[in-house]
Amino acid sequence: MPTNPLHNFLSQQGAQFGDVAGETVARNYGDTNAEHRALTESVALVDLSFRGCLAVLGDDRVKFINGQVTNEVAGLKPGQGCYAALVNAKAKMQADLFVYRLDDELILDFEPGLLVAVTERLESHIVADQVELIDASPHFGLFSLQGPKTAEALAALGLVLPGEAFAHAKSPLDECGEIYVMNNGRYGAAGCDLYIPAGHLAKAAVRLAKAVEGQGGRLAGWQATEIARVEAGIPRFGSDMDGKTLPPEANLETRAISYTKGCYIGQEIIARIRTYGRVNRSLVGYRLDSDLAVGTELVGDSGKTVGTLTSVIDSPKFGPIALGLAKRGHESPGQILTAREPAQGQATIAEIPFR
Repeated sequence: MPTNPLHNFLSQQGAQFGDVAGETVARNYGDTNAEHRALTESVALVDLSFRGCLAVLGDDRVKFINGQVTNEVAGLKPGQGCYAALVNAKAKMQADLFVYRLDDELILDFEPGLLVAVTERLESHIVADQVELIDASPHFGLFSLQGPKTAEALAALGLVLPGEAFAHAKSPLDECGEIYVMNNGRYGAAGCDLYIPAGHLAKAAVRLAKAVEGQGGRLAGWQATEIARVEAGIPRFGSDMDGKTLPPEANLETRAISYTKGCYIGQEIIARIRTYGRVNRSLVGYRLDSDLAVGTELVGDSGKTVGTLTSVIDSPKFGPIALGLAKRGHESPGQILTAREPAQGQATIAEIPFR
């Protein structure tokens, strides 16, 4: 395990560490259910410094990224952002990412383990563009406040939650230097991300933890955030989406796709899907009656495979639930599918977010 001040702080808070996509993460702090309650009822502090972070510099940065991702970037003003997908020429996903337009650069935030793949994908399309890609991870850490009392926790720090989704602002945090505050509710409720200079991370963590505790919250690890994510019906690249997924299959049409922007890699296929019909499979929720695992195939009355479980959790609110894919004609809430042998159990299609 790395020995640095932030790792030491998290260890002192009871962090149990694990691995996600080759990156070290705090899996929990000893009480996953309490951490989940903080995420959904008050506010939780989450360390996300393991995520990928690219800075895009150069005079052509906005035009270039606008031509690479599915959402509108050219229309963003400094202080605004969006959620988008990065796809190949066949419109198959290579990553999903948050794009933030700062004054002199763009910041791309994406799932762990994808830094090399995303960088190589973008670099392969730089021809005569004045664009430079820099790994920002060594320079900044990423903390996140998530939960309905996010704004109150920020106020205790003298900070303000920017008004609209993905809006962001640069603000001073006492002795921790200038930080960026991004409005980003990652798990269905209110939330914000905080980009903090690497040298101030441990000091900032102490301040943030105190502000969260003041609102009845606590630190939360990967296991609790995964529960909240699945309950909210939010797909994650690497679990519910991968290199075989078309963005509309993951229900990203309203969140990540602009149908009015100019050309981008993969646009023709995504536009054709919208014009001529639906995708052959889509992301759905499942309520489970037994302990089924990720990857379990589900069959319909015909005995043919019509669904697959991609994220499975045991929710304190809803019991065993999952996200997964279902083929067209089998995605309506209430339909009951059966686990393909040797697994045993049934999965009932449910609306997402779960209620």
